[in-house]
Amino acid sequence: MRKKKKNLTNTANQQKPLVKRIINLKTLYALIVILLIILYPVYVSDGQKWTYVDSFGIKVPLRYTIHGIDVSHHNKKIDWHKVKNSNDNVGVTFCFIKATEGTDLKDQDFQNNWREAKKVGLIRGAYHFYVPWSDPVLQARNFINTVSLDGGDFVPVVDFEVQGLNKKVRQKLVANVTTFIEHLKSHYGVDPIIYTNKHIYRQYIKGNFDNYPLWISDYESRKLEGFDNSNLILWQHSTNGRLDGISGDVDFNVFVASKSHLDDICIK
Repeated sequence: MRKKKKNLTNTANQQKPLVKRIINLKTLYALIVILLIILYPVYVSDGQKWTYVDSFGIKVPLRYTIHGIDVSHHNKKIDWHKVKNSNDNVGVTFCFIKATEGTDLKDQDFQNNWREAKKVGLIRGAYHFYVPWSDPVLQARNFINTVSLDGGDFVPVVDFEVQGLNKKVRQKLVANVTTFIEHLKSHYGVDPIIYTNKHIYRQYIKGNFDNYPLWISDYESRKLEGFDNSNLILWQHSTNGRLDGISGDVDFNVFVASKSHLDDICIK
């Protein structure tokens, strides 16, 4: 009986290291699962590499390497030298500047911003805020009379993000936007970029303006999905970024197409 008891004791002692190893493995697996859950939104879910950039005050999808901003008179006086040199690691390469709105509004800071952005070497672009209930021909003339494009500038941008409350206006919207775009194409000799949001894209852009370069505003998604990727070039992912040289919040964008396509949306 004593000998048998001794054997049982030895067996129990031999099992202790095994139990410890099992517990340690379970702990390791639990830690790995927790780590994956934490890192999933950043690295695993879509590969966008969302990373907080301290000088911008926001997370930026570092999968993309060409970053930029868009501004208007709402951003007040801008120090473009500070903007250009705001961050050594994640620099600002381009900017879009509001030029016009509707049939007669000209952004009060456009000419100064347009001139100074070029001086510091940023790729610059000008956009028109399209007003659905206003004459599309007069809107096109307003932009054309305000904006002269040089080689290396982005092609014109139509900011098409509202549809109007009037049913009659909405019914004519596609035809009127087409008229506006055709006038820009006739004057500048290039296809404009269309800036829009998910709702307008689904209602009016898809199936009507599929051949134009697309710039999407989407602040909720961690990855752009549901768009024609062959024409998707720009993503406005934040409206509350910060940047040296600009007081208050500023919109941040990334160029999501391949670098080789950057020249395709610039004036030759």
